[in-house]
Amino acid sequence: MSQNVPITVASGDGIGPEIMDATLRVIKAAGARIDIEEIEVGEKVYLRGISAGIEPSAWESLSRTKVFLKAPITTPQGGGYKSLNVAVRTAFSLYANVRPCVAYHPFVDTKHPGMDVVIVRENEEDLYSGIEYQQTPNMMESLKLISRPGSERIIRYAFEYARSNNRKKVTCFMKDNIMKQSDGLFHKVFDEIAAEYPDIENEAWIVDIGAAKLADTPEAFDVVVMPNLYGDILSDVAAQIAGSVGLAGSANIGEGCAMFEAIHGSAPRRAGQNLANPSGLLLGAVLMLVHINQPEVATAVHNAWLRTLEDGIHTYDIYADGVSKQKVGTREFADAIIARLGQKPEQLKAVSYSSAPAKERKTQSAKAQVPTLKELVGVDVYLDWSKGSAEELGNAFKQVSGEGLELKLITNRGAKVWPNGLPYTFCTDHWRARFQAPEIGTKIEHAQIISLLERVHAAGFDCIKTENLYNFDGKPGYSRIPGE
Repeated sequence: MSQNVPITVASGDGIGPEIMDATLRVIKAAGARIDIEEIEVGEKVYLRGISAGIEPSAWESLSRTKVFLKAPITTPQGGGYKSLNVAVRTAFSLYANVRPCVAYHPFVDTKHPGMDVVIVRENEEDLYSGIEYQQTPNMMESLKLISRPGSERIIRYAFEYARSNNRKKVTCFMKDNIMKQSDGLFHKVFDEIAAEYPDIENEAWIVDIGAAKLADTPEAFDVVVMPNLYGDILSDVAAQIAGSVGLAGSANIGEGCAMFEAIHGSAPRRAGQNLANPSGLLLGAVLMLVHINQPEVATAVHNAWLRTLEDGIHTYDIYADGVSKQKVGTREFADAIIARLGQKPEQLKAVSYSSAPAKERKTQSAKAQVPTLKELVGVDVYLDWSKGSAEELGNAFKQVSGEGLELKLITNRGAKVWPNGLPYTFCTDHWRARFQAPEIGTKIEHAQIISLLERVHAAGFDCIKTENLYNFDGKPGYSRIPGE
């Protein structure tokens, strides 16, 4: 018999303790070889003045076990409280969020009976880096960060997941027709890595039409990989159109640690009433069992759960006249699953887990090359200015040109407004002035930018930010502006 695996468990808030008790009873009855370390997270910890919602001592348990099974928590209303999930994901570099979204027709109502989609979401980068600034009285900024290494490991994880789980296709969602640098890099890396997996079909969709297709015809997709924000939104959408967010489990995977949970909230109004459906957390625990290399236990639990659905034993949230046969509470639902351990579903597709999804084989694609030539070719100077029109700003700001740097154009919220802007363009107090050499693309020096900023200050302008413009191997590493 294999040695027990230590795991860290947090029962959370609201319905959390009830569904955690049900989950642990089921997986233990199925033979899960685990040693449990309990920690406290959530509302009580927040209210003790710990802004992250987790006691400092709890980190020691997580660092030791490296496996975290977490029930939903309640974050108090008001400012000053941090996301516990973000804190754990960041601390342990849980870069891959994996959410299977499956329809259980006809036992759970759905418009898409054949849906079986896995969303693989990048978990650390994109707008979720949380780097934001207020730059003027009327303008906020949030930085979208997409890196090559971050893109490589999430995309490789998606392909390795597909291969390990006998999936046939991986689809990339992004928006590189607009965000040509950030989402463009994600798409480029996808194409590079896809070429290394000739046994798996691949395709790429612009996220808006891809999302529409996912909502309308989810049967067309298998594994879908995407950057953080799109993945956060569409994993909830996919879970809901499959049948219910309440049935979806989630895995957050890193190179050394992992966290498993339901994707629904703590539902405090249902707490303590033996009403909650433990399915989301239980399916999260199934993902955990695969991760800790107990696939036979995961298979037994998942098939018993499917058989329970088939037999019409349902909690209140999915109970339906004419389909369900018995409405049960949290404890009774767990008892019904335990009674069916060793059985398989007869109508729904039985599952069979073999091993944990392989992690990425290498951190960098063979085709990934560091640019050999990086050249500084200009600077964008951002201003807080509200003293007139774009034409007036352009005429006034031309005076700071010099020493090999010329004012080429001005934009407001990304739209070109000088020279030759249209009078209809709506402008705020946030302006971008682009300076480059007279011959665009010519290399400049940092000293020229420092001198430029001194002239900007001397002229009385409020410079709120600069962005250097670089060419990489002769290609612009910045967004070009229509009319430039």
